[in-house]
Amino acid sequence: MPKILIIEDDPEIAALQRDYLLVAGFDADITGDGIEGLEAAQDADLVILDIMLPGMDGFAVLKKLREASDIPVLLLSALSEDVDKIRGLGLGADDYIQKPFSPGELVARVKAHLSRFERLTAKTNTPKLTVRGLEVDREDRRVFMHGEECSLTPKEFDILLFLMENPNRVYSKEELFERVWGLDALGDSDTVVVHVRRLREKIEPEPQSPQYVETVWGAGYRFRI
Repeated sequence: MPKILIIEDDPEIAALQRDYLLVAGFDADITGDGIEGLEAAQDADLVILDIMLPGMDGFAVLKKLREASDIPVLLLSALSEDVDKIRGLGLGADDYIQKPFSPGELVARVKAHLSRFERLTAKTNTPKLTVRGLEVDREDRRVFMHGEECSLTPKEFDILLFLMENPNRVYSKEELFERVWGLDALGDSDTVVVHVRRLREKIEPEPQSPQYVETVWGAGYRFRI
């Protein structure tokens, strides 16, 4: 039974999330403090993380968590500014859900992220892909550029791997969102734009003139080989 950790300082919102997750068949725990949540996340399969927390805010928790783990993290926050969303995704969040939220949609996203994470971390007979000095290790989920490791967030890695596995084909941001996030119509496909920009900053020698992840104007993105 997958274990979900809810890091939320509002007891009513936390209880609502837990109740819906329990009904859906998950094991769900709650903590209302950022520091305690970071410690408890070591035993979780997925984290639902509020941003405004005592002890340590959600952004700090996310940053620390990403130093040790690739498990899915869903940010759940009343903050609605694009800068907060971009910051959270840039730090490695897999999703950003704004309060007030639909409990049913939250459960659907939890299921989708867990399923996607399980598929992406499954073992493969061809663990490494290499294109012009860019190497992706599927099993260890590591990326190297001419032997030097690039530190990618989980979703940045997922986008790169998907495009490398399907080279020279153009995917719209909506298609990439569905293929990588596995959420179909749930969520905001503009999330893809943020992740692609961050990905390029890490793997491209000149991010403004990308050699690997190209933009096909009016159509989407492709990995060029």
